[in-house]
Amino acid sequence: MSKEIAAGTGRRKTAVARVRLYPGTGKWSVNDVAIEEYIPSDALRQYLSQPLALTGMEGKYDVSITAKGGGISGQSGAIRHGLSRALVASDASLREVLKKAGCLTRDSRMKERKKPGQPGARKRFQFSKR
Repeated sequence: MSKEIAAGTGRRKTAVARVRLYPGTGKWSVNDVAIEEYIPSDALRQYLSQPLALTGMEGKYDVSITAKGGGISGQSGAIRHGLSRALVASDASLREVLKKAGCLTRDSRMKERKKPGQPGARKRFQFSKR
């Protein structure tokens, strides 16, 4: 690939995605696999490419992604977040459009940790008065 234009890191739940933009024709690869193979769902692919659609940049960049952790849905959210951040890094004037659409907001909802001495995160042992 040619010279990298911009990069961004996206996160959602436990998923992390490093997104790199290169000048090109709109090829996507996630962990060195075509995006159609890696994310079979049309809806998720449309969701993660939303930042490009909003800014009218489809087909102008080749996108290379390294995704780790979480599942396909979490990774899609992380890719969307990372792609938005990379676009803002390449052109700061796109920030307003992406911010308004909520693409720059990290979805921080995570599974709550289990507390010691209890059966779950919120669950408690049954109370017995006697």
